[in-house]
Amino acid sequence: MAPTPTIIIAGAGIGGLTAALALAQAGLRVRVLEQTARLEEAGAGIQLSSNATRILIGLGLKDRLLPRVVAPECIRVRRAADGRDIARIPVGHSQRYYGAPYWVIHRGDLHAVLLAAATDHPDITVETDTRVQAFGAHPKGVTVGYLRKTGTGDATGAAFVGADGLWSMARACLGEKSPPRPANRTAWRALLPADDVTPEFREPIVTLWVGPQAHLVHYPIRAGAAINIVAITTDAWRGTGWSTRSDCAELLTRFSDRNWAHPARKLLATPGQWLKWALYDRPPMDRWGRGPATLLGDAAHPMLPFLAQGAAMAIEDAAVLAHALSRAPGGTASALRYYESQRRSRTAQVQAAARANDRIYHLGGPAAAIRDLAMRTVLGGDVLLSRYDWIYRWRPPAEPVGS
Repeated sequence: MAPTPTIIIAGAGIGGLTAALALAQAGLRVRVLEQTARLEEAGAGIQLSSNATRILIGLGLKDRLLPRVVAPECIRVRRAADGRDIARIPVGHSQRYYGAPYWVIHRGDLHAVLLAAATDHPDITVETDTRVQAFGAHPKGVTVGYLRKTGTGDATGAAFVGADGLWSMARACLGEKSPPRPANRTAWRALLPADDVTPEFREPIVTLWVGPQAHLVHYPIRAGAAINIVAITTDAWRGTGWSTRSDCAELLTRFSDRNWAHPARKLLATPGQWLKWALYDRPPMDRWGRGPATLLGDAAHPMLPFLAQGAAMAIEDAAVLAHALSRAPGGTASALRYYESQRRSRTAQVQAAARANDRIYHLGGPAAAIRDLAMRTVLGGDVLLSRYDWIYRWRPPAEPVGS
């Protein structure tokens, strides 16, 4: 009997760990190489629509996730100037409409669940403080060179998957060395105890305020015990970190009382500390990999956060990758090309839709008035939800690869 193939993954973030679990569930061994010495997934809350939750549930994670999530009733879109409702999108119907729930969760909580499941699995090894430096293909698969504090080493396997994020070293190893392009947007995040806000902000609702050159999102997470707040502004700042310290005084200069209603400004003024990061983008790639190597998640297709699909696309990638590698009759390289062919067009469409929402959210003046009127009277919440059927109804492929 031939030995079970080993797949090497660079990056133990949400995409890398989901891929490890999906591959192990498909009967493969996985070795995850993570450059940080300590695995602590920071960040803001994230929204997990049905296309993502059905995969996580299929991986057996439902019981671990349920104590940490909130299932929102709707996405409430509000006008920044006066707080008036523009529309309510009924994502609470996702189980009935799409066959899987719509959840919100803190990124760190999702990461903790994925890491615990990966650590528990006998066919997955997660190695920290291990920075991928290069890889080389050979007739038996791939060899990945890495650097640790203790020195250099290498790992061998059937395939190499770069899931190491926006500033991917794996992407550079594949020959794509152009840097991400600034999106001229800065995102600010804060987390509040639920008891620190009024009951309105504790409701199981994702609230989106849209205003000129900025928008605000908030919703409860951690089973309602905390409130996640993210504000995004037009900004030329180009920091590369994920957690630059800031404060409400700096943030409130972008949310003037002329354009933003008192409840929104009061919420923004509540946290004592904010963390900020600059948004970056990349155009779609013509080729994600070569030979027994490919990319996954933000390493391949970073998503601007205006459609709440960044984590979901990485989770989808993981499911398709596992399907391809476990079923392809033509070998590892052909399996990876199949995976890429299934993902390139869809992820490019989602990237484009997120960029379109960027423009729509940040309109001002007459254009914003037309947007609000169309959303409130012409479209309405049910129609707005149906516009994303093509995203939320997605399911992993079930047919044999190459059929």
